[in-house]
Amino acid sequence: MEINQSRRKFIGKGLKGSLALGLASQLPGELMAFNGSYQSGFTQTPLPYSFNALEPYIDALTMEIHYTKHAAAYAKALNEAAVAEFKGETLSLEMALAKTSTFSTKFRNNGGGHYNHEFFWQSMQAPGMALHEGLLKQALISTFGSFENFKTKLSEAAMTRFGSGWAWLYVDNQKKLQIGSTPNQDNPLMDLSAVKGTPILGLDVWEHAYYMKYQNKRAEYVGNWFNLINWKVVEKRLTAIG
Repeated sequence: MEINQSRRKFIGKGLKGSLALGLASQLPGELMAFNGSYQSGFTQTPLPYSFNALEPYIDALTMEIHYTKHAAAYAKALNEAAVAEFKGETLSLEMALAKTSTFSTKFRNNGGGHYNHEFFWQSMQAPGMALHEGLLKQALISTFGSFENFKTKLSEAAMTRFGSGWAWLYVDNQKKLQIGSTPNQDNPLMDLSAVKGTPILGLDVWEHAYYMKYQNKRAEYVGNWFNLINWKVVEKRLTAIG
């Protein structure tokens, strides 16, 4: 579905707080013009909920380890890579991801890992939110035929990703909704990715995201995860794409 330009509202002001590396100050104005749905800084932001808020679908211990160990390690290594490789240039993380091919594997893995996890945390909330009538629901039905078809296709992308990676709902360069997956910590913002566009929803299918509760039952984790989606955030990301 091509997103109706007349119905979009640009609401990205609150999402454009990228930080210059190692600084609390904002980037220069011309670098704040990322025309997309979400921007991440270089440091971890606090979770918008407690570790146990996503139970029973994601347990508190998994969330604590995922956030404080795995995601924290990505943020630390990202900053190390940026110090070594940006060579004094002020870049938002999104700008750097767009030219991942010019940086090292360390930057690719950890820049993607940090962005993806910050994006993932914001995509979820405590169970109970249903997808309300609105632009997002209309877009999903128009593109995929029904909401259930959308869930099936995103689940298939998650289940068929061999090994570790992510499944994405994203807007491509023609302003159309697409579903795809990426390996490891790649994402649609990267110039090296076979899946290109602006993500609005992402599902982590690395084993550390679910193994303590689900062991090898990825399908059960994926099915339950739909109970945790913060649809308001996803819709804001969609409407923020210019």
